[in-house]
Amino acid sequence: MHYVSVEGLTKSFGTKPLFKDISFHIEEGDKIALVALNGTGKSTLLRILCGKDVPDAGKVWIHKDVTVVMLEQQSGFDMTKSVIENIFNHDNPVLNAIKEYELLTEEGHGEPDLDKLTASIAKMDELNAWHFDAKVKQILGKLNIHNLDQPVGSLSGGQQKRVALAKVLIEIGFEHKHVLLIMDEPTNHLDVSMIEWLENYLDQERVTLLLVTHDRYFLDSVCNEIMELDQEQLFIYKGDYENYLEKKAAREESEKASVDKARNLYRKELEWMRKQPKARTTKSKARQDNFYEVKEKASQRVADQQLELNVKMTRLGGKILELKKVYKSYGDLTILKGMDYTFKRGERVGIVGKNGVGKSTFLNMLLGTEQPDSGKINVGETIVFGNYSQSGLVVKEDMRVIEFVKNIAENFPLADGTKVSAAQFLELFLFPAEKQYTYISKLSGGEKRRLHLLSILFRNPNFLVLDEPTNDLDLPTLSILESFLQDFQGCVIIVSHDRYFMDKLVDHLLVFEGDGEIRDFPGNYTQYREWQKEEDKKKTAAPKKEVMPEPTVMATLPTESKARKMSFKEKRELELLEKEIEQLETEKKTIETALSSGELSFDKIEPMTHRIGEIIQLLDDKGMRWLELSELNL
Repeated sequence: MHYVSVEGLTKSFGTKPLFKDISFHIEEGDKIALVALNGTGKSTLLRILCGKDVPDAGKVWIHKDVTVVMLEQQSGFDMTKSVIENIFNHDNPVLNAIKEYELLTEEGHGEPDLDKLTASIAKMDELNAWHFDAKVKQILGKLNIHNLDQPVGSLSGGQQKRVALAKVLIEIGFEHKHVLLIMDEPTNHLDVSMIEWLENYLDQERVTLLLVTHDRYFLDSVCNEIMELDQEQLFIYKGDYENYLEKKAAREESEKASVDKARNLYRKELEWMRKQPKARTTKSKARQDNFYEVKEKASQRVADQQLELNVKMTRLGGKILELKKVYKSYGDLTILKGMDYTFKRGERVGIVGKNGVGKSTFLNMLLGTEQPDSGKINVGETIVFGNYSQSGLVVKEDMRVIEFVKNIAENFPLADGTKVSAAQFLELFLFPAEKQYTYISKLSGGEKRRLHLLSILFRNPNFLVLDEPTNDLDLPTLSILESFLQDFQGCVIIVSHDRYFMDKLVDHLLVFEGDGEIRDFPGNYTQYREWQKEEDKKKTAAPKKEVMPEPTVMATLPTESKARKMSFKEKRELELLEKEIEQLETEKKTIETALSSGELSFDKIEPMTHRIGEIIQLLDDKGMRWLELSELNL
């Protein structure tokens, strides 16, 4: 089915054109990644497609049966309303019933009003809402969203981002069959397990997708096509990220050769034009008209989008940074428990762990902005930190880009001994002359991040601390940042959920496992995840008697686990699971009988084959949950 047609779309931001006369189509089942430098119109194009912005020229046609759902960078929540009120903000009977049931049965709120609960269950039964409620529970659980009645305004930025993602996923699950899902940086503020779950979820839901992402593993896993906005034009590449890089390099080489050829021809045509008499023949007029086309082609600048980061590094002495018996806690949360560690010259360390285990606190202690409860952190005299934090740029008052840079220094030393002016350095960071006089408040999120990176490197650091450096950076900038870090002679600490970025750069990982336990893992992120999955398999595959704790340990365990009884909500869930499993088994047998009859056309075989795969997955999931609840019922 044809979802979207875009013809001759043009849009400018002030006097700056973002894109001009671009056209493309989206078909059902397409999964497209949109790639471009920050500030060149990615988010604007997405907003035009969902009707939140208008083009200067051109047409956007969307099939009348297609619903467009968008995840934006800014959530647009009502901060005074609760999480559940923001998620279920559609006035729909099914969503209203689920919202009421979830609030009544949420853990930690005591026993629900029995009359209200009975009425809520009856409404759920009447609307056949239980299957969708199970999907809602899965989404909220996987994104670690709890306490549904707390105000959204009390959440952190990362928590709000996850609530916005949950809202969008619930919406596409509830909407009609034909949905175009548009996502702007969906993996920001998600940990790796959440990103992996989202990859699988989007694949299983078989949605039609257009997204902007800096996560190249996510892009490769989810998308089968890449569209690039470059120099006001749109280029389309079928296939994965590697294929895109190859085809893009070939295109740029061809463009360079084409411009060089046009310049040679332009010189010859210019000489001919100067010799021409004023009176025009038909033949000479045609040649003169062609001259202006050649002139325009020859005037093109083939943009070399290379972010030059060959800055001078402050000399690094023999003593780097050392932790001795460092302890740190916040209330009941233990972050470090007697940690000893000595950083070596040129070391590249990845910091990983679930949100809330203290990774940012650890970085703050290394930087000296927070103090340990006990122990010592000794920093070498020659160490100059470069702290690329999530808080981003700190500007006391709005100022122009060039003013901000000149406040740091007028000139900057490079590795080869030369110096460049502030304006020249901004050019190297892809801020052309006209952009340098823009107010910082007018920059895109990614451009602000790029300016933040530039301001850190101006100080010639030799120990870089990068906290989620890939968030909001475009792929061309990320690629060059990776190249710079690979050649950087100082120390680097990286906290990131970007698996590709980590795999390319780190020598080993410090894994924050919780309760003050830090594991030093000798490998990159992917190797750690594979090891972790193998360990999980061993635990689940091992006989119960092998994993039983010693009697002395058992004596210290709380006895409430034995006496724990099923809640009313769990009993109801168990009853529904038994019915749903029985219905799925019946449907599975019916489909198997139809497929084995040999009388079906290909058009009917394909959806049936897909459905039986879904049923098998559902039976596995529901069977495991039935077993968990059955054990509580013993």
